[in-house]
Amino acid sequence: MKRQSQERQERILQFLEAFTRENGYPPTVREIGKELGIESTSLVSFYLTQLEKQGRIRRDPAISRGIRLVSPWTLPEAHTAQGEVVSIPYLGTIVAGAPINVEALSGEETIEINRALFGRNLDALFALTVKGDSMIDALIHDGDLVILRQQERVENGEMAAVWLAGREETTLKRVYYEGRQVRLQPANPAMGPIYVPADEVHIQGKVVMVVRRLS
Repeated sequence: MKRQSQERQERILQFLEAFTRENGYPPTVREIGKELGIESTSLVSFYLTQLEKQGRIRRDPAISRGIRLVSPWTLPEAHTAQGEVVSIPYLGTIVAGAPINVEALSGEETIEINRALFGRNLDALFALTVKGDSMIDALIHDGDLVILRQQERVENGEMAAVWLAGREETTLKRVYYEGRQVRLQPANPAMGPIYVPADEVHIQGKVVMVVRRLS
């Protein structure tokens, strides 16, 4: 029974990582149960509680998608020892409530992450700290860290850091291509979208992981 519990916990972590990387937000308890073939949400919650006690996830009980992987760079040495720790560029702060000048994204700092989370392709990764609350429904809060993969195109609905050439500004939003314009959609019902001509939008990177810093 104990071995089965441990195996299911590991499967939950793997699914949580894969789902979050693909969608930009974590799964619900029911989605985890469906993936593992567990009908009881109480049993899934039990496994999540065990993972939280181990310091491997964090949960916000006030929202349905409040499950977060704890990034290796915030974990004790005993956890980071499970995989090789490597450094990626940390480029400063990006405002999630309003665009900022792209010059704010320069810097020479780095953060450490576990290579196992991203495989071999680490050259295109970089990290930013979020300031603002326009992406709170995507579980990105003020002070959180986002890890992005540098690329020039994303699919509709994916989160990205976007350079707006006409405004000489960068912002973090969900991207929707709508003909000759692009809609940059915040994940906050209190805020409206930004509409920009398509030829003025340049994707800087796609969000592949969100990490809440441990205080």
